[in-house]
Amino acid sequence: MFAKNWQVIKDDSRRTFEVCGQERNTNLFTNTIHGMQRAGMNVSYVTPPVTNKTSSKDTVTVSGYTKEEGLHDRLMKTYREITMGSVDEYDNE
Repeated sequence: MFAKNWQVIKDDSRRTFEVCGQERNTNLFTNTIHGMQRAGMNVSYVTPPVTNKTSSKDTVTVSGYTKEEGLHDRLMKTYREITMGSVDEYDNE
């Protein structure tokens, strides 16, 4: 039996976080965050296990960070703008 993990994205510049959901396999999530970091974004993630104490996403907390609804969407929009901008720059050369 595989344990599920929470997917928590953190904006280290604003010290905010959002719980994005829970999955057994976090590869897509972690690879996306790694791509954001390589693009120069100041983000990180944690994937704590789902336990009895953290069975609801409202009970997940990150020390020193404030919860921000819509953080994942905002960061994904910024990431798309950065990556699409680099594609446009390549096409113009």
